[in-house]
Order: sequence, then C-alpha cells, then structure tokens
Amino acid sequence: MAKWKFVLLPAVAKLGFWGIGAIALLDSSTIPVPMDFFVAVYVWNDKSHFWLYCLLAATGSAIGGLAPYGLGRAGGELFLLKRVNRARYERMRTRFENQEFLAMMIPSMLPPPTPWKAFVFAAGVFEMRVVPFLAAVFCGRMVRWLALSLLVFKLGPGAVEVVAHHGLALLGIVGGLAAIGFAWWWMKKRRSGKLEE
Repeated sequence: MAKWKFVLLPAVAKLGFWGIGAIALLDSSTIPVPMDFFVAVYVWNDKSHFWLYCLLAATGSAIGGLAPYGLGRAGGELFLLKRVNRARYERMRTRFENQEFLAMMIPSMLPPPTPWKAFVFAAGVFEMRVVPFLAAVFCGRMVRWLALSLLVFKLGPGAVEVVAHHGLALLGIVGGLAAIGFAWWWMKKRRSGKLEE
C-alpha cells in the first residue's frame, strides 16, 4: 500500500477528479491497483463530491474492463477448454447466458480477493454484448464504491481495512441480497408469463 501511496497518488492527484477514473481504468485493464484505498482517500479528502469519485471510478473500471473482455472474445474459448472439459464449459455458458447481467454485476460489486478479471474474461468468451457488459460493470462498481463511501464517512479511510478483513461476510451479505433480487425477478417474470397466457 505504501508504494502506491507515495508513487501513484501524488501523480494522479494532479489530475483532480479525473485521477480516480484514470486509476480505475489502469486497474481494470492491466495493472492491479488497490482501488478501494484510492476511492477512500479521494472521498475522505473531498466528502461533498463523493458521488463524483464513485461515478468516475465506476466509468473508468467499466471502460478498462474492455481489455480483458476483448482478450476473452478474441480467443478465450480455447484457453478455457484447455482447463475445463466440454460439458463443464457448456454448463458455464448456459448459466452465463441465462443471467449474464447479474453474472457480471455481482462480481463487480465484491471486494478483493474476488477474481474479477476472470469474470470479465468469461464475459468475452461467452460473447456478452458490449453495452450490457459496460452497464453491468458500471452498476456493480457504483454500488460497491457508494457503499465504501458510506463506510468512509463513518470510519474514515480505515474503512478499507474493514472491507478487507470482512470480505467473506460482505460476500455473504451481497450474495444473499442477490439471491433475494433474483427470486423477486423470477417471480415477477413468472407472473407476467401467466398473465400473457
């Protein structure tokens, strides 16, 4: 954390609001960066514009994610098939295609050590359309960093450590909320299907 604090933070601080978007783009596309730390620092130092930092970070993350997504789309199928058998691959494809938005949004909400780039790569392999991909990543990241901002208001920049140490608990909470959301969506879909009949 210290090397990022003393090397990258002073450089991007000169970019003002745009700095957080640039860091997020870098993190999603190539070099892993402790994004929660940077979001927390920006929000703590300028609380009145917390929403803008979350917005720019989510946008940068979505755009940066196009790099691993593109790799998956270009030739990821062969890469995956070397690691899983065809039957498992087809099951993964079916699950992803049935709920592609949630399959991308939920991992985007979760803190490390969630293997986010693996989900992004899979989105490319299974040919998720670009606009829903961008929207799912943006929504997931926005929820994540808005929640982090609320923690920062309460706990200060140390909120990042809370997220890191209680990642599994947060994963359970988000998973539970996702399950409730899915159940609500499924019931609504079934009811509308019955009405059409």
